[in-house]
Amino acid sequence: MATALAKINYSRRMVSRVETGDDVWVYWSCGGMDDVSRVCDLSVGGLFLSTPTKRPVGARAKLDFLVREGQIRVEAVVQHLIPNGGVGLKFTAITDRDCPNLVALMNRMRTLACTPAPTPRARLFVAASH
Repeated sequence: MATALAKINYSRRMVSRVETGDDVWVYWSCGGMDDVSRVCDLSVGGLFLSTPTKRPVGARAKLDFLVREGQIRVEAVVQHLIPNGGVGLKFTAITDRDCPNLVALMNRMRTLACTPAPTPRARLFVAASH
């Protein structure tokens, strides 16, 4: 029993993340550099951006989401980085006005993640008559 419990991998995260696919992007500013990056995953506490550019852990960032839910502006801090992979950002501030749009974005991403992919239809091939 003790060995089974030792194998359980607990997450340190307080909130769950959702993968965003290819349609969530942000314009962001950090350390005097501006960039546009794809959001790989998202939670109400932060996100992970795909970017080859390194940003130092602890650096402050401002993000503007480029999504159909409307304006979402957040302030964040670089929490971790993966060289040539991306940066993890922890949200530090969001306005009361933008928060409902972030919730709507999260709901849309969760719905897409839970929706099964359509099964491919078998194609009917008809032999040409001679």
